[in-house]
Amino acid sequence: MAMQEPTFLVLTALAGPPLHGYAIMRAAAELPGGMPLRAGTLYAALDRLTAEGLVEVAGEEQLGGGRVRRSYRLTGSGATALRAETARRRDLLAVATDRLAALRPRPA
Repeated sequence: MAMQEPTFLVLTALAGPPLHGYAIMRAAAELPGGMPLRAGTLYAALDRLTAEGLVEVAGEEQLGGGRVRRSYRLTGSGATALRAETARRRDLLAVATDRLAALRPRPA
């Protein structure tokens, strides 16, 4: 099954060093073709991805006022899922590229 775009962006952002929520949102927006993620969307996705074993909490930092900032990292299963989705998208891109190349130019 195809991975939803926000999930793909979150996993891609985490395919590197651990990041906290705001850094994940920024990284997802800065990816080519990326998009801004709202906090509610991100944290719901992180909760789901953690429950699925694709990401995990890498650490917690105590902020003022009793707040905690968590950083997240990709798990081995998350890397496997991201590789599979990347391959699926690459294959689809190849088909689309071939089909577009085969199109005859249409008169304007």
